[in-house]
Amino acid sequence: MSGASTALASHIDAMWEDRILPTLCEYTRIPCLSPAFDRDWEARGALAEAAELLRGWARGQDRALQAEIVQLPGRTPVLLIDNGAGGDPVLIYGHMDKQPPLGEWRAGLGPYEPVRDGDLLYGRGTADDGYSTFAAVTGLLAAGGGRGRVLILIEASEESGSPDLSAYVEHLRTRIGTPHLVICLDSGGLSYDRLWLTTSLRGNLVVTVKVDVLTEGIHSGQGGGVVPSSFRILRRILATIEDADTGRILLPDLLGAGIPEAHRANLEVVDGLRLLAPDPVERLAARTWGAALEVTGADGLPATRDGGNVLRPSTTLKFSLRLPPDVDAQAACDALLGAITTDEGAHITIDVEPPAQGWIAPPLPETIAATLTRVSTDRFGRPPGFVGEGGTIPFLADLQQGFPRTPFVVTGVLGPHSNAHGPNESLHIPTGKAVTHAVAALLQEG
Repeated sequence: MSGASTALASHIDAMWEDRILPTLCEYTRIPCLSPAFDRDWEARGALAEAAELLRGWARGQDRALQAEIVQLPGRTPVLLIDNGAGGDPVLIYGHMDKQPPLGEWRAGLGPYEPVRDGDLLYGRGTADDGYSTFAAVTGLLAAGGGRGRVLILIEASEESGSPDLSAYVEHLRTRIGTPHLVICLDSGGLSYDRLWLTTSLRGNLVVTVKVDVLTEGIHSGQGGGVVPSSFRILRRILATIEDADTGRILLPDLLGAGIPEAHRANLEVVDGLRLLAPDPVERLAARTWGAALEVTGADGLPATRDGGNVLRPSTTLKFSLRLPPDVDAQAACDALLGAITTDEGAHITIDVEPPAQGWIAPPLPETIAATLTRVSTDRFGRPPGFVGEGGTIPFLADLQQGFPRTPFVVTGVLGPHSNAHGPNESLHIPTGKAVTHAVAALLQEG
């Protein structure tokens, strides 16, 4: 590592220990759930509290930074941080909203009480994506303010599919201009032994389907065999979408054209990792370029201890469909809705969240790739890894459509056992420091 790089790394590491982690712990204590999980989010005020905490911290690092909370009527807030320089910006993206706790956490841990254990900081939102504001601001200041304009945009509805973000991008269009680089800090990789860069993201469809067969439950001895089972109807609907034996998605409009050779080649050179047999490359391809369905919620089903001999009046299932990056999300949604039918006299109600489009990264310019290689080598002794992610960031597809010539650097701290949406979420602190170093290096290059 060169002297300049060593000094930059040491400065960033000290900032993390002295200035970032104490306030990140404060953020962890705020139950700022995304609006999809808290209908009373505005009255509860947790998102506003998180935005104000992050704004205050950013202003406290450098009073020259313009840090403001922007809020359109009826929409979640965004935090906008501007270094005040002129010209089209480097745009850095993150989010402050959180997933719910989701189940029991390990003894000694809780979603809203930060716990540091060695290199890990546990708590909901630490890695997804509370660290992003701190990494972006610290990277900017470590870079001496950057060589041009830098705009940091932190939204508060990403975990709900970013329903408010397009309105803000339009509202702030004049200030955003045409970014000459976008850095997204809401991703991750396969290990903690290098910097990871995301080459693609899957799209997503979230659909809630309710099947009503009665106005109230009746004795199953009277209705069984006469009134259709709402659960069976839903099971049949799912069987038209997914092969029950293999999990393979059956609707052609949801499948895509297959993983491109260049992306498959990236998977084949991932070294030093122990992946599940029998074919690690195929498993990675399925996770990043395959379609998959998961039932994520259910209503109308009593707990087993309360279940009696009753033919229930209705069943509701919520399911999430991950789509390959190259699939048109709206066309997939139309095909999915066409498959949800019944001719058994039941009433079907469908609630569809806005389809989230997948994303494929454009090639990185050589100068940017060289900078990222240098940071990864300095920090870890090995070059960065390139891999697709199985999750979805709707913002990237929307932004790339608006700025097709802009390069994107998508990275983050989510790695093995980080459990971003599950219990025991944790941030790997050395990776957070490395990502901050990458931000600083990119801004130094301008």
